Amino acid sequence: MKANNVKTLILALLAGLVLLTGCTATKTAKTGVTPVQDTSWMFHGIVDAKFVKAHMAVPMPENVMIIDARPYKVKYTKGHIPGAVSIPFSEFDKKANLLPRDKNTLLIYYCGGLKCKLSHKSAKKAEKLGYKNIKVFAKGYPDWVSRKGNYASVSAEYVAKQIAENNTVIVDARPQKTKFNKGHIPTAINIPFTKFEALNGKLPRDLNTPITFYCGGLKCRLSHKSAAKALEMGYTKVKVFSKGYPEWKKSYGESNETVQVQAGEVEGSIDLERFKSIIANNPESIMLIDVRDAYEFAKGSFKTALNIPVEKLEPKIKGLPDDKPIVFVCPTGARSGEAYYMIKDVRESLKDVYYVEAQIDFKGDGKYEIKKLQ
Repeated sequence: MKANNVKTLILALLAGLVLLTGCTATKTAKTGVTPVQDTSWMFHGIVDAKFVKAHMAVPMPENVMIIDARPYKVKYTKGHIPGAVSIPFSEFDKKANLLPRDKNTLLIYYCGGLKCKLSHKSAKKAEKLGYKNIKVFAKGYPDWVSRKGNYASVSAEYVAKQIAENNTVIVDARPQKTKFNKGHIPTAINIPFTKFEALNGKLPRDLNTPITFYCGGLKCRLSHKSAAKALEMGYTKVKVFSKGYPEWKKSYGESNETVQVQAGEVEGSIDLERFKSIIANNPESIMLIDVRDAYEFAKGSFKTALNIPVEKLEPKIKGLPDDKPIVFVCPTGARSGEAYYMIKDVRESLKDVYYVEAQIDFKGDGKYEIKKLQ
């Protein structure tokens, strides 16, 4: 009798446990419903990358404006959709004058992807100003650069930084005699688009090497056409400096004036007093290359100097310009002298090449002290 009571009790407990488990599962299932996402912050006119590409051209059509709503320095300068104008949302009111006068102009806003609200907020502000044809490319810049055949455009600041860090190959897509020889960005190699097939062997063998193309400004198609061909060849890190050489001159100046460089007493050296005069009065007339390591260069150098560490110089020798004298510098003349003789071994045809045989104490902020070696 007692055994039956025990069995009955056990069965009752098991039944209760099953019921309890079932109830818990039911509650879990009910609470597992995916909550409805709040999309009230999104703009009503959403478009994709295909739409953006269909409405862009070089030069950009007058009735279309692509607008990057991301911060200028930390995002836009490093990469943006070609033809896009920078109007960060945080500066919308201050830069609203950059918007077109025609309120029927197609405005295409974008920012950093589906979770970025800057483009949507900007679009709503533009709508309040009376613009009637506004779209938001919601997937934004990340989606743009992920698509095959697409590339980013960069700013003059980005190009200057990449040159200083020796981190990219700069390619001038303009004609050599009429444009490149009259002035170009420092370290740029010349591969005119019309001769791209014949000269693309000047491009680096490593397809992952960063390459930045440029030409004559926002109305020039040559750099964009060259970039497209480089992508077809398999290069993976292709960019275009869309504002090109006109913007470079505006930002960093130019000097096509050549000076008479005098040789020093030691083979390959430049006359020290002549060098001091050039640096003080006409530094842009020579291509000045600091061959120290990057961390040394970062602590201070001549204001117009380009940093190419001597151990990284050889692959870049063929791309060095021949339209102005080249002068190598380092603290003692040892590494700069090595650079001079490397040029003579690799590219003997480059005649106007010198190095500074002196003690140079770089003090930072462009200040320096030069002493003759004893």
